[in-house]
Amino acid sequence: MPEHTHTHAPSRPLRLGVCGPVGTGKSSLIALLCRELAGRLELAVVTNDIYTDEDARFLRSAGVLAPERIRAVETGACPHTAIRDDISANLMTVEELEEEYPALDLVLLESGGDNLTATFSPALVDAQVFVLDVAGGGDVARKGGPGIERADLLVVNKTDLAPYVGVDVPRMLADAAAARGDRPVIGLSRTDRSSIDALVAWVEEVRRSQAAGVLVPVDPGPMARHVHAHEH
Repeated sequence: MPEHTHTHAPSRPLRLGVCGPVGTGKSSLIALLCRELAGRLELAVVTNDIYTDEDARFLRSAGVLAPERIRAVETGACPHTAIRDDISANLMTVEELEEEYPALDLVLLESGGDNLTATFSPALVDAQVFVLDVAGGGDVARKGGPGIERADLLVVNKTDLAPYVGVDVPRMLADAAAARGDRPVIGLSRTDRSSIDALVAWVEEVRRSQAAGVLVPVDPGPMARHVHAHEH
């Protein structure tokens, strides 16, 4: 008899990771998504910090979700350790939320602020967003890294700050697109409704793919390819 392969929709919510360097606006992005999606989806959040629960307290004080749906993991080491090398603390926290709230549609996991090498293990998240911001410098996207090049989505955040920090946003987005090939890039500002709509639409499309059982988590890898300037 020939073998038959069936695709089954998963019985758990989408797990979406958000990572990137310190100060790029990861917590604010998660707060934004909670405000946009909480009216139609069941949400929960897991934050990571080395020694504090500050990001979780920020989200609770912002009132974006019921406080008990926002949990904190204190990593005790570099944040990438807890999202990639030893995911046990995060995985247990996510599974506790999924058990307590069986109707969950989406769990957002925020990495603690790390450097350009931070990526999530595909054993922890189904898809991941890497966040840069224009205040970090217009050349950051061009310099690359595993998250910049191969995360499921790259967000260039705080585009409204560009006039104050001397960054050419179209050039930065073009550099990001060149580094990523056909992977999506969104320039995001809380003052730009169209950019918010694009982010929400991307999340909803990923959730539909995961619910249909066709989303395959892809590992961006811990290292980026090395490119010399003379190769451009």
